[in-house]
Amino acid sequence: MVKPSSSVVIIYTAVALLLIFLISQNRPTNPQNHNRHHRRLKLRSNFTFKATQKGHDPIPFDPIIASIERKREDKQWEKKHYKEFEGAPGEEAQPEWEDFMNAEDYLNDEERFNVTERLVVLFPKIDVDPVDGYVTELELTEWNLRSAEKEVMHRTERDMESHDKNRDGLVSFKEYEPPTWVSNSDNGSFGYDMGWWKEEHFNASDADGDGYLNKTEFNDFLHPADSSNPKLIKWLCREEVRERDTDKDGKLNFKEFFHGLFDLVRTYDDEDHNSSHHSNAAMERPAQTMFSQLDKDGDGLLSDEELLPIIGKLHPSERYYAKQQADYIISQADADKDGRLSLAEMIENPYVFYSAIFTDEDEYEYGHDEFR
Repeated sequence: MVKPSSSVVIIYTAVALLLIFLISQNRPTNPQNHNRHHRRLKLRSNFTFKATQKGHDPIPFDPIIASIERKREDKQWEKKHYKEFEGAPGEEAQPEWEDFMNAEDYLNDEERFNVTERLVVLFPKIDVDPVDGYVTELELTEWNLRSAEKEVMHRTERDMESHDKNRDGLVSFKEYEPPTWVSNSDNGSFGYDMGWWKEEHFNASDADGDGYLNKTEFNDFLHPADSSNPKLIKWLCREEVRERDTDKDGKLNFKEFFHGLFDLVRTYDDEDHNSSHHSNAAMERPAQTMFSQLDKDGDGLLSDEELLPIIGKLHPSERYYAKQQADYIISQADADKDGRLSLAEMIENPYVFYSAIFTDEDEYEYGHDEFR
């Protein structure tokens, strides 16, 4: 990957300063437009700590935002997992709230954190392949992906530290503790057979078969959708069959495939898909076509091996979400509709890049869709 030289950064900065001046001189005096450039940035106040979860949190565009949220998330995680961090409620609440407000005040102080200046600094770091004065969808996707992978690995290292009881840099299945609801439930409880926490999943993540998970393997264990480990990918396929196999014959018939998996694949292929626009009857033909294409042995059933071609669509990777967010940003900021962003377009639409940290109240007030 080509890294921008210092001379390129200087040129970007000079051009950006000129653009800032021109934009400020020609900006409309419409109060609503003025407000859009002075919206208050807000941080997330709650974080979800789950091994598996639906949906996906927005990827922080700015490394400074990512760092602030990472530190705040770490504090909440420590409080949740280590008793020595819990203390008395009255003692904990005030300092944490002050830290929260101080961080938001920092982000909204233009002398210390100026959104436009941040875009000027970040632009040459994104425009790298090639360095041509434009940010493409691929470049923005790669930027988002690197940020997401850094966040994922940070959480993996944090979780590994809590499970690695003997501090040898490895996690055994004995050291890994399943969620509390598992130990308090019986075999008939809802979700008990969904084996992301079971030894089968652990063994599938153990790529070298030594009985322990190193950091890479543990990361795969927590985030199997991003793994290239064939054993783990096949485990995901078995899980899909196990979860949806209502007649318990070890395979999926068309009905089991249609009511669940087909809609997930269709949604992945068509981001604008809205299932309410199509009746089941209208979608049965394309579903039958897909089912037949997957059913390689022609027995009228889908085995876990036959789900391999679509497993990446059933469990989207970080790259999928990185591209989704890049597409959204470009659709909002690409004024000349050439499919890429100039520095001028980014400066003119600064809050598109920080929309993930607005509250719902801001979204309603300014009529600007928040990326989710």
